[in-house]
Parts: sequence; C-alpha cells; structure tokens
Amino acid sequence: MDALDIAVMSYIIYRLYKFLRGSRGVQMLVGLGIILIATGITPLFQMKGMSWVFENLRTIWLIAFVILFQPEIRRLLIYIGQSRLVRFFVKVSGSKVIDQVVEAAFALCDIGYGALIVMARETGLRTIIESGTLLQAEVSSALIVSLFNPRSPLHDGAIVIQGDLIEAAKCLLPINEENFGHIEFGTRHKAALTLSEETDAMIIVVSEERGKISIAIGGKLQRDLTEEQVKQILTEGYRYGDTDIKENGVK
Repeated sequence: MDALDIAVMSYIIYRLYKFLRGSRGVQMLVGLGIILIATGITPLFQMKGMSWVFENLRTIWLIAFVILFQPEIRRLLIYIGQSRLVRFFVKVSGSKVIDQVVEAAFALCDIGYGALIVMARETGLRTIIESGTLLQAEVSSALIVSLFNPRSPLHDGAIVIQGDLIEAAKCLLPINEENFGHIEFGTRHKAALTLSEETDAMIIVVSEERGKISIAIGGKLQRDLTEEQVKQILTEGYRYGDTDIKENGVK
C-alpha cells in the first residue's frame, strides 16, 4: 500500500505541476512553499519573534491560498470536470453552452461575419488563451456575435471557451503549413486544423466568404454543416470525447 500511496501522490503532484507549468501559479506556489518551510524551521533555531509571526498567521493561510490561487483553482476544477474519467461516470453535455455557441455561429453566418470558436476539452490551452485578451465572461450568443463584429477591437483571431466561460478573445492560433498549406481553404480553416491536430479541442469555423460552418476535430475538417449536425458533433465531443469525423472529412 505504501508503494501505491507514493505512486498516486507522485502522479497527482506531476499532473498539478503540468497544469500550473508556465503560469504565475507556479511562482506563487514556490513562494508559499518557502513561507511554509520557514514556518516549520524557525522554532528549531529559537527565532521567537518569527515563530510568533508565523504562528499567528497560520489561521489565515487557507484563506490566503484560496484568494491567491482563485483563477488556478477554477481552471483546475473545470479541467477535472472535463476529464474523461468524470465523463465516464457523469455524462456532462454542456447543452446550454452548446446551444449558445450554435445559435451564435449561425447568426454570424446570416450576418456574414467570419469566426473562429475554440471549445476546449481536456488539453490545456493556456498558451493560446494568454496570446489573446482575457475575458472570463459567461458564454452567450449575443456576446459571441458582438466579439466577431468587424468593428469590435477583438474580432481578429479566435475566442476560447472553457467550461461555461469565454476565457479569451483575439487569440492567435498556430498554422502548420507543412501539413495544411496545400489545402485550398483560408487561414481560419488551416488554423483550426492545426490546433485540432495538436490538441483535443473542437474548433468551429464560420466562413464569411461562403456563409458555411465547419468543425475541425483531430486534424480533420467537416464542412457545410447544418445546425443539427453541429449540435450533435459538439454534444458527442463533450459527452464521449469522440473525435472521429467519418463523413465529409478533409485532412
């Protein structure tokens, strides 16, 4: 049991480090760790003044931890909730978010605005999110449409949705010219294909030229989708983690 305990704790620490890596959370965690170590060693050196300070601050450590790591804790809970293990036991559909996104996508089609909507699943998208403007706003069709209005300062690039929040707008997506440079589609489609190949995100592309909607998953693109098809693909993607595009797919 000791070996199992060590293995489980090692895995948890590794996943936590991987989740926080590259964010300010790691720096805060290191600082907090130093303070906690100091709390433990000051009595050994009979530093009565410092010991008194740390002892009296002990009651607020938990509150300080929650305040300092509030964004990271929220993202961690979303990450856990979207994990395949949780989806196996609890069928999470995200139907409200899907409805709002689908409504916005087809409204954008009707208006003639182009859009890139990234819907995160298990893979972290911190680099993509930090390349744009942080919003952390509740998902709504009206907000999505307004963000892609050409007169909006945030209309360029993609928006990233994680859980029930629009994390950021005006995000930059990579383009793999080697794999997708030969495809006749535009920049949005190539960026969507690239990100879908590198992560498990589902990326919705609204073409302003053709007035059609496509979805990129797993490095494949399904084009000219109806409203019902978009809802079905997104629902299955959230619920079952299905990344298989069988029909009308381009790679």
